[in-house]
Amino acid sequence: MRLFSIIVGLISTWAFFGLSRLLFKNQNAIILSTAFFAILFSIPLLEGNIANAENFMLLPIILAGILIYFYSDKKTINTGYAILKTKHSLLFLAGLFLGLAFLFKIVAIFDLASFCVFLLIASAGINGRERSRLRNTSLITKLITEIKSAILPLIVGFLIPIGITFLFFISQNALSEFTKAAFFSNVNYVGYGNKLIIPQGLLILKFILLSAFCLVLLLKRSIFSKPEIFILVWFAFSIFNAYFSGRPYTHYTLILLPSFCLLTGAVFAKGTKLKFPLLFLAVLSMLFINNTFRFSIKKTINYYTNTISFLSGQKSVSSYHAFFDHKTPRYYEIASFINRHTASKDNVFIWGDSAQIYALSEKLPPGKYTVAYHITQYQNAIKETQESLNKSNPKYIVTLSEASSMPFYLPNYNSKFIINGATIYERSF
Repeated sequence: MRLFSIIVGLISTWAFFGLSRLLFKNQNAIILSTAFFAILFSIPLLEGNIANAENFMLLPIILAGILIYFYSDKKTINTGYAILKTKHSLLFLAGLFLGLAFLFKIVAIFDLASFCVFLLIASAGINGRERSRLRNTSLITKLITEIKSAILPLIVGFLIPIGITFLFFISQNALSEFTKAAFFSNVNYVGYGNKLIIPQGLLILKFILLSAFCLVLLLKRSIFSKPEIFILVWFAFSIFNAYFSGRPYTHYTLILLPSFCLLTGAVFAKGTKLKFPLLFLAVLSMLFINNTFRFSIKKTINYYTNTISFLSGQKSVSSYHAFFDHKTPRYYEIASFINRHTASKDNVFIWGDSAQIYALSEKLPPGKYTVAYHITQYQNAIKETQESLNKSNPKYIVTLSEASSMPFYLPNYNSKFIINGATIYERSF
């Protein structure tokens, strides 16, 4: 997975370079924004070194951004790609990419929304020549026309990967479980930290602020260039995306990375008239985001010194692992025990919130849940897991010291080993 993340990261950087070339004509702006993106995406400061969903979402989102901006550039389209514009292939393909990103994490819906808003503002006319050409057409008429001609193909493309996924789970008789896990179970998760007078009051306030910002861009579009509109709309929705849930997880900021790096590049782009306002917005946003997510430069530096110490023989394997989490050496010890004492056909069950033990020991859980908090959170999950345990009869059951009491009836297991607070129960038959 880490190797796959590296490959996707490299391709994402290449795609981002292509997008910056579309937006900026100045070489310095292209190089600066791309270098900024490559560095921040690869170091632990934003947890880009961890294979989170955001790492894999960025590539299809950036590719969609390239296609959508390419479509909006009438001059580029007309020089050799008129057939693509006529058939709306660019928008349809962009929608497919965004649909794939959505399957990684549902917050990709905000990138879809940002690109739709950009297309609407672009259709309304950004420079004086476009306004002159369309002066006899009302703003509402132009927006409705753009919805029919551009937004609909984009949405159709977006829905196809999702529709195929729904059909797959229907064929597996698991549509209900899929929709609950992917959509409905996220309501409480998103609700965390968003209470303001009413349960989702803060989220509503965020939406109002986002809408107001987009309305200002629409009404004052004549003072911005098309690349600036593209960047500002995407950046506004990315801010909303990162703050959608009140949980300040560092990797949430990865979704901000493309638009923020483009915003930084726009400050140095040739012909930018609003350099100071854009610079002020970039600095203010960086300070605000850092105040929420608390980036640690010291931890980033220590990440590399830990590796150097290990490679130079100054740290043991256990000490190297402990840098990441004091429980990490225990995970490796448990996995090593399982690997030594089980055959490939043997199952194990981990009661705790450390699914990585399954991966380290190359085992699968007896049921569909990998961590205890999922089992205790979902309705009927305890019953389903009990049935899976009765059916599979795992050779070992491991309970972690920090986990709650195990809610299962398991009379045929005896405590045999204790590894750093983790109790290992062995099947007695």
